[in-house]
Amino acid sequence: MAEIRYEITEHIGVLSENPKGWTKELNKVSWNDREPKYDLREWNPDHSRMGKGVTLTDEEVEVLKKLLNGEEIEDDIDGFEFV
Repeated sequence: MAEIRYEITEHIGVLSENPKGWTKELNKVSWNDREPKYDLREWNPDHSRMGKGVTLTDEEVEVLKKLLNGEEIEDDIDGFEFV
């Protein structure tokens, strides 16, 4: 299995911490030397191990921000309604 390289380029904040010290964080992370993306996942205290997470582009974060703020978003998908 190929080694996954990552670099946390910007630490944005911690959402929570579990009893074992792992923190759920929002960061900008460069995966395999690619352009950094927003990344939400759990990390161990020294950031050497991580849990499953989700990465988002700048555009996806803007849409998520609008959704969380309750703004209507015009979608490009005909006939599909967001719940």
